[in-house]
Amino acid sequence: MNKRERVTAAFKGLETDHVAVSMWKHVPPKYWADDDKFAECQVKFLHDTDVDFMKLSGDKFFGWPSQILKEIETADDLKKVHPLGPNHPYIRGQIERTKKVVRALGNECPAIYLIFAPLSYIRLAIGYPKMMQFIRENPEAMKQACHTVAGDVKLLVQGIIQEAGADGIFYSVQNGEENRFTAEEYRDWVMPSDKIVLDYANTLSDMNAIHFCAWEEIPNRLSVWEDYKAPVISWSRYFDIMDIQEAKKHFGCTVWGGFDNRPGTFLYTASKEEIEKEVETLVAQGGKSGYILGSDCSIHDELSEERIRWVVDKAHSI
Repeated sequence: MNKRERVTAAFKGLETDHVAVSMWKHVPPKYWADDDKFAECQVKFLHDTDVDFMKLSGDKFFGWPSQILKEIETADDLKKVHPLGPNHPYIRGQIERTKKVVRALGNECPAIYLIFAPLSYIRLAIGYPKMMQFIRENPEAMKQACHTVAGDVKLLVQGIIQEAGADGIFYSVQNGEENRFTAEEYRDWVMPSDKIVLDYANTLSDMNAIHFCAWEEIPNRLSVWEDYKAPVISWSRYFDIMDIQEAKKHFGCTVWGGFDNRPGTFLYTASKEEIEKEVETLVAQGGKSGYILGSDCSIHDELSEERIRWVVDKAHSI
C-alpha cells in the first residue's frame, strides 16, 4: 500500500499492510508571514518523519479576529459579534495558504486541516477567564456568538476542502474537562455550535477526524461527545482511556493515538530501542485495522523529527 491507500483504509476501519502513523507539530512563527516558506516547512516535516498523512497547521489563525472580542467588556457585548463573511482575510488567508501546502505535498499523502470548535475560537481571542465568566453570566449571548462563528467556520471548512483540496478536517473540540461544565451545561451551551460545524464537514468529506483535546490535562467528560461522529477519533490516551481496544469499543470507529505528547515524557527521553519496543506493544494492542499510531496532541518543538522517524520506521516494519 502507498500512503494514500493505507490511510484511506485506516479511516474506513479496514485492515492495512502496516499501521498508519501521524504526529504533528506547530509551524514556528518565523514562517507565518510567508505562505511559501510555511508550505515548505510542512513538506519538510513530512519528508523528515515519513508520516503517513499530514495534520495541517492553522498557526497564525487561532483567535477569532472580531474587533468586538478585542474590546469586549461585558457578556452582553457577545451579541455584537457579526459574521466575517467568505471574503474576510482570516478565511481567505487560510484557504489560500492551504492551497499552497496541498499543492506542495502533491498526491504523496492525505492532508487534513486543523479546525477549532466555535467556542474555542472565541476562547483563543478572549482567554479562559473571560470565556468562563461570560458564559456563566449570559449563556444565551455566548451561544449566539458561537452560532455566528460557526456560520463562518462552515465557510472556512468548505473552502479548505473544496477549494484548497484538503482531504478533510481535524476538528479540535475542547472545553469538555470534567471540572469545567456539567454534562447538561455542555450539551446546552457548547454542543449545538460544535455540531453545526462537524455535521456540515461530514457532508463534504469522509476523511474527517475529531480531536478530543485534553487541553488542560484534566480528564474529559467523554459522555458529552457521544453524538460526535467522524471516521476517526484522536483521543488523549494518557488522560481519558489508556487501553486501545477499550477506546475502539467506546468510540466505535478508528482511533488515533498512543504516545504522550508532553515534554519530558517517554517519547522525548527513551532510547531508540525502548521506543521501538513501545511501538511493537502499541501495534499489538491496536491491531492493523481501526488503529492509527500517533500522540495525544501536538508534539513540542524540542522533540526531534528523528524520534518521530523511529516510530514511523518501526511501525512500517511490523
